[in-house]
Amino acid sequence: MQDSSAAIAFIGAGNMASSIIGGLIANGFAPDNIIASDPHAESLQALATKSGIIAAADNNQAVQNAEVVILAVKPQVMGAVCEALADAIPSSALIISIAAGITCGSLNQWLRGSRPDNSTRPLVRCMPNTPALVLAGASALYATAEVDIEQRAKAQAILAAVGSVDWVSSETDIDAVTAVSGSGPAYFFLLMEAMIDSGVAQGLTRDTATTLALQTAYGAAKLAKNSDVDVAELRRRVTSPNGTTHEAIESFEKNGFRTIVDQAMVACADRSRSLALELGDTK
Repeated sequence: MQDSSAAIAFIGAGNMASSIIGGLIANGFAPDNIIASDPHAESLQALATKSGIIAAADNNQAVQNAEVVILAVKPQVMGAVCEALADAIPSSALIISIAAGITCGSLNQWLRGSRPDNSTRPLVRCMPNTPALVLAGASALYATAEVDIEQRAKAQAILAAVGSVDWVSSETDIDAVTAVSGSGPAYFFLLMEAMIDSGVAQGLTRDTATTLALQTAYGAAKLAKNSDVDVAELRRRVTSPNGTTHEAIESFEKNGFRTIVDQAMVACADRSRSLALELGDTK
């Protein structure tokens, strides 16, 4: 029987966890140093067969001797999962949460277990996004004071396997991160959807409109990432006075495009804050 001990333990093996696991392996992490547990045994076994990682029989087995525990379960069940694991997770293990709306304070309360000294654990709260599925994610991380330099480097390496990583100094910044990158892919999908529908309404086939809109979005993002000027300057460079692009941008601005975007992002951040109250520990 294969040894169930592994350096990195995933509690939950859904899309995001599977993406991170794929990125780790692609970046040279040994599959037999990764273990995962999930209530859906069939999908977990399929992931283990495909990637070579260890499939754990249960959460407690997954975390034994783990150096890093990645909590990748739905926010609504995080409390119950953490409380059941509190005494099983090694005291020295770094814990990384990728669940939206769950604060470090709530996590520490749930993970206290039977420790009489009420000590806190080293925690990293992470807000990844769905492009991690194609190793093009954007993750922002916040570390509690208990996280040492070596653990910070481990968290950096794990999330860098699926995209860019930025650290924030305040946990409250995670709400703004959620508004910019966590929920951000959906904003771009909505814009692409609207562009495709408009192209079809103007006579293009849906296939043609889709190809053009998606490739344009991809090309614009790639150009922005590789440019030595900011996005405002890039926009100016393709907006000739009285030209076609100028007319489109003027229409956007007259119809309050910036205000609409700002209001949407504020609403997103506000919802992130309210989720922390709804889903967090209230004892």
